[in-house]
Amino acid sequence: MTDGKKLMPPMSWTRRQTLGLLLASALAPSVLASERSPRIGLALGSGGARGLAHLLVFELLDELGLRPHRISGSSIGAVMGSLYAAGVSGAEIRELLDEMTVSSDESWLESLLHEDLMRWLSFLQPSLERGGIVKSEAFSSFLEETAGISRFDELSIPLRVVATDYWEREMVVFESGDLWPAVQASMAMPGLFKPVKHEGRLLVDGGMTNPVPFDLLPDCDLIIAVDVLGVRTPEDSDTDPSSMDNIFNTFQIMQASILREKLKHGEPDFMVTPDIRDVRVMDFYRFEEILRQAEPARDALETGLRERLGL
Repeated sequence: MTDGKKLMPPMSWTRRQTLGLLLASALAPSVLASERSPRIGLALGSGGARGLAHLLVFELLDELGLRPHRISGSSIGAVMGSLYAAGVSGAEIRELLDEMTVSSDESWLESLLHEDLMRWLSFLQPSLERGGIVKSEAFSSFLEETAGISRFDELSIPLRVVATDYWEREMVVFESGDLWPAVQASMAMPGLFKPVKHEGRLLVDGGMTNPVPFDLLPDCDLIIAVDVLGVRTPEDSDTDPSSMDNIFNTFQIMQASILREKLKHGEPDFMVTPDIRDVRVMDFYRFEEILRQAEPARDALETGLRERLGL
């Protein structure tokens, strides 16, 4: 008796073989995909205008069909990374920067007639408040409008934003809650922008404690870190650096020292260091030149990724 249950006939060896082959063929693509597509972490460093070079890495990843598993960013790295993590493609970011920077074959008078450039200049509003000489609220609002989101949990790619607690003198990492106050804090370069009050802390630029935050991507299999601190060469002049140049370059020296110490304890899989020379922190108008100087580093990364991932 079978208690009303229908018994299936024993499966023949041929049928077992066929089923096994079907299962193997179904699983093989996913296994191969996991081997060829590790979880990629992207760490975007601080560096002022030189951070526009992060765009080349975005465009390369888009071209290769690679999507980061997680992004971390400090200062300009947080700014650029927030747009990319929000789903704004490399091509779209390039178009945005093209509209808002001066072309090398265009005069400033012609450029001033462009509505987009006038809007860019409106971001650089002088501040009469203590703590900084330029307001950052307008720029933060522009980023929110461009990305079309306001919170971390709305991002297409998980993002960790680095800032520095002014009083506690320690790194603070944001990855939940309101996005743009965290980004605004991360880019609050001392002497230029006033500190940002957020979540009960007084915050300044993330580059002061972690200029290239590749150590914040422990759940990633392959880490790409982008260092855009650049190089400054001595000027052929007896004139001392200006006050602002002195502040900014001293800040860069400190960040370079922090990064050197970090690298003694561990390195990312790919350390991208564009040889960007003699570009000052606020030289955003040199967008095209910055990208041109960064192209060799982008090409080297492409070669490395293709070899590593078999692309």
